[in-house]
Amino acid sequence: MFDLSRFVSEHVIKRKASLFEDDMKANKDELTKKIEGKSVLVIGGAGSIGSSFVKAVLPYKPRTLIVVDINENGLAELTRDLRSMEEMFVPDDYIPYPMDFASAVFEKMFRARGGFDIVANFSAHKHVRSEKDIYSIEAMLQNNVLHAKKLLDLLTELPPEEYFCVSTDKAANPVNIMGASKRIMEDVIFSYSDRFPVKTARFANVAFSNGSLPAGFLARISKLQPLSAPYDVRRYFVSLEESGQICMLACMLGSNREIFFPKLKDEQMMTFDVIAEKLLQEHGFAVLKCNSDAEAIKKAVDLKSGSNMYPVHFSMSDTSGEKPYEEFFTDVETVDMDRFRSLGVVMEKAIPEKQKIEKLYLDLTNAFSADKVTKEDIVGLLEAYLPEFKHIEAGKSLDSKM
Repeated sequence: MFDLSRFVSEHVIKRKASLFEDDMKANKDELTKKIEGKSVLVIGGAGSIGSSFVKAVLPYKPRTLIVVDINENGLAELTRDLRSMEEMFVPDDYIPYPMDFASAVFEKMFRARGGFDIVANFSAHKHVRSEKDIYSIEAMLQNNVLHAKKLLDLLTELPPEEYFCVSTDKAANPVNIMGASKRIMEDVIFSYSDRFPVKTARFANVAFSNGSLPAGFLARISKLQPLSAPYDVRRYFVSLEESGQICMLACMLGSNREIFFPKLKDEQMMTFDVIAEKLLQEHGFAVLKCNSDAEAIKKAVDLKSGSNMYPVHFSMSDTSGEKPYEEFFTDVETVDMDRFRSLGVVMEKAIPEKQKIEKLYLDLTNAFSADKVTKEDIVGLLEAYLPEFKHIEAGKSLDSKM
């Protein structure tokens, strides 16, 4: 039987234990002090990273755990998973709520609870493909920026002891709207740092997370459909377990306005075609390289007749917003590489200009309220706010490919 955890350990992250195991052990007492007996709110907790964060926090025995997500089925599976795990601590006051964190009912719940000691927000549009047109762009910026600010305004009524919001490596020198939205999100949360402590984390691709290309490989194999992947896009990877741990460590151990990231070396980057080939070999197939999506789809018919040759189409990336490599910090950011064994920290971030953020908020709101607004209009607003944003426009979306 295929063991995904073993596969990720051996062929993707190439380490037997968590990258953050030593830092977790070294800070066990501090983590217990920060979490034990506290009330915890996790937004977007049914997703891959959010649910991993929940599992990283629970061993330290919080008094309350409220998980909010619009994915009702995901919440049901999270609950079943937690209840089925050996020796997993689940507090008596545990409630998964299928609701939108930007909704009126969420505000009612939050106020009725009297706020929370720890708030972690994982609700985000995370795909580069989310900039396919003006409607998907608006939905992404509403979630990643405008609604994030609305949440922070609510938190000022009942400030938490710790606030964490997940970022992305693509926020460092962004080339796509998703990365720019998360870079702006960093400024938005840091602008509230005079009211409560705020922290975030930029990290690598989470291997086989929901919606990721490697997870898509598994779905395609289960249906005997061809695989497609870029061969020139290099990415760092962490496991699902590690993704929750880095967020938990940043949330609990980070100082105000700090950004955590994993210490990974250039040689640890991988391309998606290599993962695809290893995965097919693990499933007992030989790789049959094709010259196009159409050719791979045609040859996949033979799989249903028992063929051992699995068709794939590996090609150069040619879609909008794709960065060929990953980076966790920029040349102008101050970085501490010594505080933790496996974590670097971007520190000494200044409080952003609140008037500048308010202007962007107003500009985006007005733009989306207008009768006609284009992708170019929104890119212009983002570039005016973020001079380092250099958008890569190829005129082609990932949705046009396998």
